[in-house]
Amino acid sequence: MASNPTWHLKRFPTGMPTPDDFTLEERQTEAPRPGELLVRTLWLSVDPYMRARLSPAKNYAAGLRVGDLMQGGGVGEVIRSEAEGFNAGDIVLADDFGWQPVTRIVAKTATLLSADDIPIQAWLGALGMPGLTAYFALLETGKPKAGETVLISAASGAVGQIAGQIARIKGLDPVAVAGSDAKLEWCRSIGYRTGINHRTETDLSAAIAASCPSGVDVFLDHTAGPIHDATLLNINLFGRIVVVGTVALADRLDKPDIGPRYLRRIMVSRVRIEGFLLDDFESSYPIARAQLTEWYKDGKLEARDDVSEGIESAPYALVRMLKGENFGKQLVRI
Repeated sequence: MASNPTWHLKRFPTGMPTPDDFTLEERQTEAPRPGELLVRTLWLSVDPYMRARLSPAKNYAAGLRVGDLMQGGGVGEVIRSEAEGFNAGDIVLADDFGWQPVTRIVAKTATLLSADDIPIQAWLGALGMPGLTAYFALLETGKPKAGETVLISAASGAVGQIAGQIARIKGLDPVAVAGSDAKLEWCRSIGYRTGINHRTETDLSAAIAASCPSGVDVFLDHTAGPIHDATLLNINLFGRIVVVGTVALADRLDKPDIGPRYLRRIMVSRVRIEGFLLDDFESSYPIARAQLTEWYKDGKLEARDDVSEGIESAPYALVRMLKGENFGKQLVRI
């Protein structure tokens, strides 16, 4: 069948990944086996969790091996179906798209998308994994009460932009932390009360105190590092810190996040710090996705995308996202 340019892991990154850690190889498109779909890739999702898969270290999910096909979430059009319930021309969403223009998908992992007025790439952002993460991390793990202050790092990113809007919808007080004034302006336009530029502030703790005069009740932590430490100095009694991501550690993934240890502050304020993995909430996905879709159709949720063009751009999109250079949900349009 036709040639299919495909990205593979060339070597495990040492420090921050670079495009040279991957190799683009011409591969033959394989025919689908029983129970599979052959899909023309339309959009690929690029997400922070991918960094953890690029390591031989033990992780919550199996990592890649050198030579393996790069994979992630995607949306595409079925070319050929060897599975009941799917036909050529169907648009499907799945988490096991290869980084290639044409890919084989196990049909039982695919979700058939209905034809409506929702842009299909939204199922990789506001209505997909990032939206679900924002929903459960804030409402189920953070357990905010009406009027509480919610601080969100990487606030203009795929998860942060949705979490801030959910906080607004639920009558909370969302405060953004982002890496540029333009990103903070976007955050304010979608409902964040105010924001902090962590790249220009010389005293993050003081900046958080000024932006959150009543203290921080819930912190959605997508970065770890200095922002986490500064927030601990401003956390309220019985505050909750939800560790959603550690993108600030992308250049030192397998090393400890060294910083101040405010254990007494955690003890005295009875702060709860809890790690978050979306898979723990799988049984409730339909409920959350229905609510997110309702808000989206009602115009209560907006989402900004950062789009790279072509399969050749995939590793470059991954690296720029890990460096915080993206503005919105990072996608690759094939």
